Amino acid sequence: MFTDRKDEAMEAAGAGHAPSAQLSLAHAVDHGGAASSPRPSSHRQARIASFADRYHEWREHASLRLSGLDLAPDLARDIGSRRWLRGVATLVGLSAIAIAGFPGFSEVEAAPAMRIDADVRDEFRSHMIMPLALGADSGRRMGATPAVIPLASAPERPRLDLVATLAQGDSFERMLRRAGVDDAEAAQITRMVGAAIPLTEIESGTKVDITLGRRPAEGASRPVDALSFRARFDLALAVERKDGRLVLDPRPIAVDTTPLRIRAAVGSSLYRSARASGAPPRSVQQFLRVIGTEMSLTGDIRPGDEFDLIVDYKRAATGEVEEGELLYAGILRNGRPVKQLMRWGRDGKYYDTAGVGEQREGLLAPVPGPVTSRYGMRRHPILGYRRMHAGLDFRAAHGTPIYAVTDGRVTFAGRNGGHGNFVRLAHSGGLGTGYAHMSRIAVSHGQQVRRGQVIGYVGSTGLSTGPHLHYEMYRNGQAIDPATVKFVTREQLSGRELADFRAQLNRLQGVAPGAALAPLAAPAAANEEPAREIDRLERRQQIVS
Repeated sequence: MFTDRKDEAMEAAGAGHAPSAQLSLAHAVDHGGAASSPRPSSHRQARIASFADRYHEWREHASLRLSGLDLAPDLARDIGSRRWLRGVATLVGLSAIAIAGFPGFSEVEAAPAMRIDADVRDEFRSHMIMPLALGADSGRRMGATPAVIPLASAPERPRLDLVATLAQGDSFERMLRRAGVDDAEAAQITRMVGAAIPLTEIESGTKVDITLGRRPAEGASRPVDALSFRARFDLALAVERKDGRLVLDPRPIAVDTTPLRIRAAVGSSLYRSARASGAPPRSVQQFLRVIGTEMSLTGDIRPGDEFDLIVDYKRAATGEVEEGELLYAGILRNGRPVKQLMRWGRDGKYYDTAGVGEQREGLLAPVPGPVTSRYGMRRHPILGYRRMHAGLDFRAAHGTPIYAVTDGRVTFAGRNGGHGNFVRLAHSGGLGTGYAHMSRIAVSHGQQVRRGQVIGYVGSTGLSTGPHLHYEMYRNGQAIDPATVKFVTREQLSGRELADFRAQLNRLQGVAPGAALAPLAAPAAANEEPAREIDRLERRQQIVS
């Protein structure tokens, strides 16, 4: 609390103590005169000092009074009371003041950097896109004025060069029609091209160069003077008009099919070493995937080893290159092969030098879904007592496809008591699998199935509380925990197929590294495009069908 200084002095005198001396501004400032005869300015200084003291006392009293008003109480307490309402009123008032002082978004005007008169404005306008609306191109070229006299008829171009593109799902004949070819000639050209190559072998995105001649009469369609395109990697087709008739001219293209072989040392990174040696990125990825199924890329392959890869490679005499699949993958150490794998068969599987296929792991889960009940003792949800649950339950929606976890033969397909619709498969090594509660069975007894083949669909037949798959596994007829088994399959070549495989392996190993990059012989002069054809291609117009 604050008290008056006079009261403090009186209290001090009543207590038997001498009043404390107070030093005024007039005493603190000595101008060389006697204290009993101060200068005239000392009265003014005393008044200033007394005013400061009074202002200080007033401010202290005002602070005490304002603190007692409690204008900003805690609004989380005493909700609804007068004190709380007073705080809400303070909040609303301050918010209104803040919103009233919110800055605006009015435009800021400034004087232009230069004086713009009519001539300058017209100069700016000539460089805008606005003249295009009046028929001009750019700059000072403006639209036609009434002084321009239009021609009665404009002369037609004697020849029209364009490019049509075969879109995905489109037909060759429809593409020609959209490019402006007459219906009869489009059908005729399609028949001629179809006799040289199946139309289904022409890939989407193929560009066709078309030259349309002068119209025979006003309103008639332009006739086709020439047409050419790359039908295959090793074949170009051209249609030309000779003596008034369209003639097909097949132009075979010489192609070198020597496989691309790259062999180099492994550095700190197998991928970087292969890419630095010039191997295509896709081929390097295939090489890592194939070798990774047989060896550890980080543990089994060491710096200083050699990698050996062979890629299907085609080079056309016209300069185009086509990279195919990885044909051979090998790792060498001290000049001796550690692992050799070659692609073989229609399925594109890789086999080692003994004809043993690459290791393939079977599917662990026959359906895509979480396991809701594991192998072991449990309380049956329908029967109500504890008994052995000899499998895994997978949660899946009704109708979800069920896949065979590995290759096998169907030994049972039908109704099987509490299992409902049930399929049992026999696999090699005395293993078997069972699939229960199916809504529908997709295989029959005795049928051979492949890994990943659909054998049925999820349902809720038999003793089941809802759609799910009950999956069992057996070893020599006894149920085992499916979670402890991982299928690994390998194929073995034999007989005539093994002999053909080894012959192909010997041919690939006889390819010298870099032989596919040797310069090709110059193409025959008969297959070269004439100079006028180059001029025509430079002036052609792009049309995408």
